[in-house]
Amino acid sequence: MDEGRGVDEAATREVLARVVREHAGRLAASLVSLLGDFSAAEDLVQDAVETALKRWPVEGIPDRPDAWLLVVARRRGLDVLRRESTYRAKLTQLTWPVPAEPDDRLRLVFTCCHPALSRPAQIALTLRVVCGLSTAQIAAAFLVPETTVAQRITRAKKKIAEAGIPYRIPAGGELPERLGEVLAVVYLLFNEGYLSSTAERAQARDLVDDAEWLAALLVGLLPGEPEAAGLLALIRLHRARGAARFDDAGRLVLLADQDRTRWDRAAIGEAIALLTRTARTHRRPGPYQLQAAIVACHAEAESFAATDWRQIVVLYDLLLGLAPSPVTRLHRAVALRYAVGPEAALAELEELGGALERYPLFHATRAELLRDLGRGAEARTSDARALELTANPAQQALLEERLRWD
Repeated sequence: MDEGRGVDEAATREVLARVVREHAGRLAASLVSLLGDFSAAEDLVQDAVETALKRWPVEGIPDRPDAWLLVVARRRGLDVLRRESTYRAKLTQLTWPVPAEPDDRLRLVFTCCHPALSRPAQIALTLRVVCGLSTAQIAAAFLVPETTVAQRITRAKKKIAEAGIPYRIPAGGELPERLGEVLAVVYLLFNEGYLSSTAERAQARDLVDDAEWLAALLVGLLPGEPEAAGLLALIRLHRARGAARFDDAGRLVLLADQDRTRWDRAAIGEAIALLTRTARTHRRPGPYQLQAAIVACHAEAESFAATDWRQIVVLYDLLLGLAPSPVTRLHRAVALRYAVGPEAALAELEELGGALERYPLFHATRAELLRDLGRGAEARTSDARALELTANPAQQALLEERLRWD
């Protein structure tokens, strides 16, 4: 049964946008499995979306919009298969409903993360094809121009086609070399969902759901890999305080001001137990485990004032030893502000200006430190720069409020 007939175009676009966000990866995985062609799979999904834009306003929105899109895309796939010698063998796969395999997207992720591709290309392709992120969202995650991301994706698809890279989860001996890229994909996907880089929404719970699902799937597939468990613990620790991150008006609530009674203490306990069990069993600390340990320090503190900032600085030092990055140094500077003082934190931060000039959190953090030191005019300039650089509506509202206070 349809939800209604004569649905206007705006309502159709709204439903389609939600369905594509939630199911793009599943649709692509199913079609890539069938066709073995990334570009063809994306084209089929796009064709199905365009068909929906024409038909749903007239026929009504189906009860299962995702299933409708897959049926239309698979029917379009018949035209592709008819041009292949394997048409008759593959034709039987086009029946509906098609039983979904639980690790379809994971198989697609590992295909995208083949060592024949550069790491930036691996991550960009996976975020685009598996997770449905736009090139603009991926560019924001990488802090690179959108054209660069588009080129990476195009080259990666071409390389997969030319090299005949198989669509499968690699065998045991191949897994370690591919795991780093896969974890990076899941991590970036979570970050985009946790605090969106676009103006459309402050957060994207569906992307966070996808990231947690993929991380949990990795833990099940690779129980001997502690970094997979560390990433899953990290995601769950962050999610545990989701109810307190935004106020009723959708404004971002900073960690210091959050109502900790709204944090999910049961989820925090389970995530910390997973992290502790992993550390004791494997004794191989890695970047995701250390990041989870840092978040655990915040989660365990009864109040912001009770946070063990010196321990957090130590954990950041360990993290920088394993995976140095300007963003990690920025977060260490934030911890240093509370462990030592704003002068030491600002000195650390000023060394990062070149690398993080286009990163809004750098300028927002710098503004806070400048205010601590009584340099209000400079703080206002930094907040204004942060406002220029961010598209996230919740971040924009917070920065605009700060600027009104000055």
